[in-house]
Amino acid sequence: MALLNSLFAGVSGLRNHQSMMDVIGNNIANVNTIGFKGSRVTFSDTFNQFVKSGTNPTDFTGGTNTFQIGLGMKINSIDRNWNQGTFERTGIVTDLAIQGPGLFVLKSDGENYYSRAGAFIFDADGKLVSSQNGAIVQGKVANEEGILPLGNNLEDIIIDKNLKLPAVATNLIKWGGNLKSNSELTKSENVVQHGNISSSLPGPFETETTVYNEYGDPYTIKMTYTKTVNPDEYDLSWDILDSDGNSVGTGTMSPIQFEDDGSGNYVMNAASKALFDGTNNRINIPASNLDFVFDSTEVTQNSSSNTLSISADGNRLPNMVSSSVTVYDSLGTSHQVTVKFTKIADNQWTWTASVPGTSTFDGQPVSTNGTLTFNADGTLDPGNISPNNPQINFVPAGGANPLVVALDFGSGFAGITQTSASSVISALSQNGSSSATLSNINIDQYGNIEGIFSNGNSRTLAQVMVTTFANLNGLIGIGDNLFSAFANSGDARVGSLGEETGTTVQAGVLEQSNVDLSEEFTKMIVSQRGFQANARVITTADTLLQEITNLIR
Repeated sequence: MALLNSLFAGVSGLRNHQSMMDVIGNNIANVNTIGFKGSRVTFSDTFNQFVKSGTNPTDFTGGTNTFQIGLGMKINSIDRNWNQGTFERTGIVTDLAIQGPGLFVLKSDGENYYSRAGAFIFDADGKLVSSQNGAIVQGKVANEEGILPLGNNLEDIIIDKNLKLPAVATNLIKWGGNLKSNSELTKSENVVQHGNISSSLPGPFETETTVYNEYGDPYTIKMTYTKTVNPDEYDLSWDILDSDGNSVGTGTMSPIQFEDDGSGNYVMNAASKALFDGTNNRINIPASNLDFVFDSTEVTQNSSSNTLSISADGNRLPNMVSSSVTVYDSLGTSHQVTVKFTKIADNQWTWTASVPGTSTFDGQPVSTNGTLTFNADGTLDPGNISPNNPQINFVPAGGANPLVVALDFGSGFAGITQTSASSVISALSQNGSSSATLSNINIDQYGNIEGIFSNGNSRTLAQVMVTTFANLNGLIGIGDNLFSAFANSGDARVGSLGEETGTTVQAGVLEQSNVDLSEEFTKMIVSQRGFQANARVITTADTLLQEITNLIR
């Protein structure tokens, strides 16, 4: 019966609008499901019944069209919407959100599955797994040197929570900064005595001050006037002591005689002054790198109180620039290396590297020194660094291997310079470290899992990999936010995050569902009206059938 076509068409409309409602209901149910991708339904009509075939036009008549009656509708497709979902910050470092077309690769029961949901945790064995189902996140694991393997072979991402870094002995320190070009020389050049020797006191009369050699090492010079048997006459002796109180040089100048200048004040006579002619009063001790002159011609003698005093270079502070850095031996023990710079001439400085006795096996301090020469533009001349390969060597206390540390002062404007700016020197870097344990991890936008260790160093531990498909809608959902490759998805193309896959991740955030509630509610109204309209078709067709059956009464 012809009326049955409208009945069956209405039934197809009811059934398929119910399927549309099922899809909408599933979308709304998953509005808060992380990584969820909503679906849509499209319809198409079914086979059309011919009522009359069309004809071609002729020379005498026009053509006629074909008459067809449709037999209802069917589901054309159910497609996923793979548009990007919004991100929600969680602050959990292992929560990862994908930006781009990639999917995480997860392994469960030996099979690979794919997901956009990045709620991951570390299990008791250190495996990075999905918190929903325990599927293991796939990627690449770095070796002990933090180097990732080449290629895209996948393996379980496992991080040893008890991972330790061995100590790395320092063998290089790089230095940088500036030495002020117009600084005063460091070494002492002139020592001057002045004041009065009290003739009413028996003496001896002693004064002392600190002098410095060209490396900035301090020494004490003691100058003593001792009366002789002759009136107004003294022997002047000097003694230079190192920082440990050991004498490094002595000398005597005599006689020092005073005479009345006509005003009752006694000054040195001409013969005594002649002793300070720049030859006899020059103190040059090569072993201690000391070279300076002293002058006592301003000293007077009278019965007043003793005011004898001494100063070096007008009591100016010696020009020394120093910086310290911590280095490590093979056992991870830290030691302090100090490098000191002193100016000895225009464009020329000395350097001294030292470690204290507490760091050495025999308790004795160790030091080494050399010179740096700068060009007229303030750049360091690498050809005039003395010695050619500056370094400091010592045997550490505690049984570690001997430590040989190269000192890289740079070249040109890279490293240490000499300009009119203030003097500031610092260690740019050193390559040693103490032993350390894993304290934290970070994950960057390319999926690199970086281990942060207790000594502040970091090392690449693993890398999360992703996969892309030629046809994402060819994947099939298997629940738990997982997808599986199927007939029309194409092969899984595994790649690294970044340019290779056009995908990056953000740590500490999760991708939310991309379901738009306003759109889904609108579709729900459309689905409801479609269902109602098809129901009216069925009830109307039923009324017509009743009228036909009533004709035989």
